[in-house]
Amino acid sequence: MDLRKIILSILGILLIILAVFGAKAIIDSNVQEVPPARKTVKNVFVSTVKNGPVPIIIPANGNVTALKKLELYAEVQGVFRSSSKDFRPGQKYSRGQVLLDIDSEEYYAGVLSARNELYNAITSIMPDLRMDYPEVFEKWQTYLSNFDINKSVPPLPELDSEKEKYFITGRGIVSAYYEIKNLEERLVKFTMRAPFDGVLTEATVNPGTLIRSGQKLGEFIDPSVYELEVAVPKRFSDLLEQGEDVKLQNLEKTQTYTGTVSRINARVDRESQTIQVFIRVEDPEVKEGMYLEASLDAREEEKAIEIPRELLIDRSKVYVVRDSILALQEVEPVYFASKSVVIKGLEDGTKLISAPVPGAYPGQVVQIQQEEDTTKTL
Repeated sequence: MDLRKIILSILGILLIILAVFGAKAIIDSNVQEVPPARKTVKNVFVSTVKNGPVPIIIPANGNVTALKKLELYAEVQGVFRSSSKDFRPGQKYSRGQVLLDIDSEEYYAGVLSARNELYNAITSIMPDLRMDYPEVFEKWQTYLSNFDINKSVPPLPELDSEKEKYFITGRGIVSAYYEIKNLEERLVKFTMRAPFDGVLTEATVNPGTLIRSGQKLGEFIDPSVYELEVAVPKRFSDLLEQGEDVKLQNLEKTQTYTGTVSRINARVDRESQTIQVFIRVEDPEVKEGMYLEASLDAREEEKAIEIPRELLIDRSKVYVVRDSILALQEVEPVYFASKSVVIKGLEDGTKLISAPVPGAYPGQVVQIQQEEDTTKTL
């Protein structure tokens, strides 16, 4: 019995040993040899650096507004009676033509009444002047003879003496005269005339409309001269000059205009640290409200180049090729534009990467596929 157990134990151990060796043989047969790693050489595009003067152009944009713009507001109340032309947006008016004529018959009747009262007041003092001040009677008689209540009141005669002044003022003649002049000034406001040749760009009332004092009636502009307001970074404020020509383009970049720097604000905006620059534009194709982009010539940076912003690494480095090896080199950014950057610090003849290399790293082996002769602007 004991012998049988011993034989079975030996057979079990042998089976385990055989199983281990069999499993190892199977594992070894499935192992594949790993091929040696091969180095990949990437093709790159480079440009040979040639430093030179690079003009720094400041982009700016804004909406065009008329230099001469008049917002029409009513200062009196009445019914819009008529206009020299159809009071509609786009209507042209010459200087002096009637823009709006507000019904003033009731007010005019009050002015006539006030003039008549002044005439009667002066007439009532004429006997006293003949008796007490005969030396001034003649000039007041002449004034009455030329007085017409249908016309603006003429200036009162000069008061030559203190006695005459006290007498005329005491009778209320002077105060009545200035009250009438005030009424006449207000009477003029019932008729609104064009102060210059221009175009009506907005009209908010129609003939027959009741107009109230302070109501906006429309907008009138001179279409021959416009102005573009743009914001420029403060660091370039000392580089801009009044009278400098500016290139302008529309949003689609299909039309180009020329403007002139007319004014530069002396105050810096606290939040944006920019200054206001006003560009005068005189072009028949420009319209009120157009959106234009301006290119302001600030200065020329010597011994520099301009590259796409995507080539700049960590805002101060670029990839160059040295003996077919990529290397990072420090540069000095001078000016950042929307899509490019002006840099300094590269020597002439340096092989600068001109297109981004995916997965690039310092020390990577590369092969130059295409090389440009020189580069100032990539």
